[in-house]
Amino acid sequence: MVRFPDGVEGKHFFEKNSPGHRPEWVRTVPIDVGSRGGRIEFAVCDDLPTLVWLAQLAAIELHPSLASAADYDRPSVLAFDLDPGEPATIVECCTVGVRIRDLFAELGLEAFAKTSGSKGMQVYVPLNGELTYETTKPYSRAVARALENADPDLVTSQMTKSLRTGKVFVDWSQNTTTKTTVAVYSLRAREQPTASTPLAWDEVEATASSGDPGSLRFTADQVLARYEDRGDLFAPVLELRQELPSL
Repeated sequence: MVRFPDGVEGKHFFEKNSPGHRPEWVRTVPIDVGSRGGRIEFAVCDDLPTLVWLAQLAAIELHPSLASAADYDRPSVLAFDLDPGEPATIVECCTVGVRIRDLFAELGLEAFAKTSGSKGMQVYVPLNGELTYETTKPYSRAVARALENADPDLVTSQMTKSLRTGKVFVDWSQNTTTKTTVAVYSLRAREQPTASTPLAWDEVEATASSGDPGSLRFTADQVLARYEDRGDLFAPVLELRQELPSL
């Protein structure tokens, strides 16, 4: 979680270890995240009281792992974090997102998109199977490199910030035990907070065509209204089982 005790304009800090002053009813799970991260006592937010408690800690942003606590070494998704380098915006991310969708569609797999709630967006390919990060990380890297090779003027798979200007960085490195990605429906810490919002692919295509980045910026009230109207567009990500074909 990312906590903002002095408001979004004040100092903030990341907190992975659940604080010792937590109520007894907050469930935690100890996870060994490797030599660099050590052993972390993660809070498990799977009920409304825990979510309210996190809000009271000013944990405005929630960034979960790609795996569940019960099976931490097995990611439930293949994730692509699309980060635009100025002057690129989420519009260019939508173009790249559609390409990722189409690439996996050719392999017989479904992909799902959401805004990051900030500048970019993410594309998730549900797995919910037996694969480990040893498979998903190099797989996502290979996809990012293929996208870069196909359109090097638009896409980069390299983390160096100086190489991102006007391009979309396809961050494949999120597919590892030590990384977290902003949760779907999480608010982002802004003066006017926006939320990480599930998208229908027709919305992604429309934004790629219209060139209007503001069309995919949603406040909390708008996200709740979308949920009432469309349901949970991201629900299949938790349940859909898919097999990755070999590279």
